[in-house]
Amino acid sequence: MRYGDEDRESNNVEDRRGQRGPSFRFPGGFPGGGNGTRIQIPIGGGGGISLGTLVIIGVILLFLGINPLDLLREGQFPDVPQMPQTEVPKSPGRQASRGPDIPGLPGGTQVSTPDDMKRFVSQVLADTEDVWGKVFNSFGRRYSEPQMVLFSGATRTACGTGVSQMGPFYCPLDRKIYIDLSFYDMMKRKFDAPGDFAQAYVIAHEVGHHVQKLLGIADKVQELKTQSGERDSNALQVRMELQADCLAGVWANLNDQVKNRLQPGDVEEGLNAASQIGDDMIQRRTQGQVVPDAFTHGSSEQRVRWFKKGLEGGDIARCDTFNTNDL
Repeated sequence: MRYGDEDRESNNVEDRRGQRGPSFRFPGGFPGGGNGTRIQIPIGGGGGISLGTLVIIGVILLFLGINPLDLLREGQFPDVPQMPQTEVPKSPGRQASRGPDIPGLPGGTQVSTPDDMKRFVSQVLADTEDVWGKVFNSFGRRYSEPQMVLFSGATRTACGTGVSQMGPFYCPLDRKIYIDLSFYDMMKRKFDAPGDFAQAYVIAHEVGHHVQKLLGIADKVQELKTQSGERDSNALQVRMELQADCLAGVWANLNDQVKNRLQPGDVEEGLNAASQIGDDMIQRRTQGQVVPDAFTHGSSEQRVRWFKKGLEGGDIARCDTFNTNDL
């Protein structure tokens, strides 16, 4: 992708890397503390707390409607896009190129330092702001820009504690995208999906979830999922994820029309990334067999098809994954 130091960086990036992992805040305060008191819970090693104290804390958590096992599992929470853990890649030197404003709706960058990577993801986020701002304006809506939080290891979110093992995700409750940049290294090393456009695709996919939130799609799907069993709920989530893939393709198309970002090989990088993180590919790697009823993101073939549909058309009307029998 063509980026240079003079290209705009988003102001909506919060860098939490290097901060300590989250403590847990108890709603309404904890007995003996003020409102929202943070309680550090040391587990294991010297200075650990007793079993009796853990039981008492567990009872209090249950009373407050919090499952203590969720905290022991490092705060994993449902209904956010989940992809495997990773570490930071290196992509080729960047060149700048600009084009005209969007007229209504319609090779490899080498990054060698954390600061370079932060600049790159900030520039990609800025491009998503420009594109979706114009798209929303074209049908009389204002685009509310999401924030992107960079973190290492674990961080607090409105959806619970986010951890690196979850991969990049969008939290609809605070409308923020969370990413540990080490994810990109896993894309390169373990999933054979290197390249700066593959990295941009990941951000564009999560921004696609934000677009779904703004359009009311995410809330409707969540409502339907609460009325469904696990199998039907997974099927709805697959349609959500495939639509986000399609919206990522729409963004890439419109962004290139305006700013001429794509270079030879970029499209292939994006298609390869979509293929490598399909549910079937991940299940084969992790458990040796494919279980379609457990899919939450779609197969490799489905993810590639919907990303291509958005990329080739540049039109959000082509991204209706909910009213088709052909996923």
